[in-house]
Amino acid sequence: MSPEQITPYGSADGGSKTDQVRRMFDHIAPAYDRLNRYMSLGLDGGWRRRAVAEVAAAAPRHIVDIACGTGDFAISLARAIGGARVTGVDLSEGMVEVGRRKVAAAGLAGRIDLRTGDCLDGGGIVPGSADAVTVAFGVRNFADLAAGYRAMLRMLRPGGRLCVLELARPASPLVRPGYDLYTRALIPLMGRIISGDTRAYSYLPESIAAVPRGEQMLDLMRRAGFTGARYTDLTLGVCCIYTAEKPL
Repeated sequence: MSPEQITPYGSADGGSKTDQVRRMFDHIAPAYDRLNRYMSLGLDGGWRRRAVAEVAAAAPRHIVDIACGTGDFAISLARAIGGARVTGVDLSEGMVEVGRRKVAAAGLAGRIDLRTGDCLDGGGIVPGSADAVTVAFGVRNFADLAAGYRAMLRMLRPGGRLCVLELARPASPLVRPGYDLYTRALIPLMGRIISGDTRAYSYLPESIAAVPRGEQMLDLMRRAGFTGARYTDLTLGVCCIYTAEKPL
């Protein structure tokens, strides 16, 4: 099953996957940051730092952060890359509103602009205006991942860098049983207790299992027009960093 076929609330709710993802994240926005820390056992901060380092190496001046959520990755990018401007785009106004409050509290409102929009529609980003495009834990939610990569390619200037941080089902048969137990049983339980939404956190392991990983993800990037696509496994393969460039 492809990620496009996994919907957060099932067909009974109607609407496209985009609409369902928007509703799901609007609903869980207040608890999202706390749940991220619990569910990743605190590892998500380290994963973000690794991805930020990949982006910082390109010294970008304008970064577009797709599926920016509550702004954690945008804030990390702005803090690590002096003078860089970050434009964050997310489907969920609930998530973006939480992010705007965090940006203001961090004193970064002059450098980070979070807005509601759909990457597949261009997200309001001027084509060729970004030095880097990032997505942290968001590509599995795309209604059409191939189209998403083509849209991100258009946002980048020639030579610009793409960096995708995404969860993955481990390839190792030694790691998978424990991982499957944790993601399929414990994560939905935590989601129900903390956010009151069991389905949203059952959707999480389903979407992770469905999203391409490793060479399959790189192939999607290459077919969209990116060059130099490569990836690194993190923490026994439960998370991956993918990077690529727009041809000069």
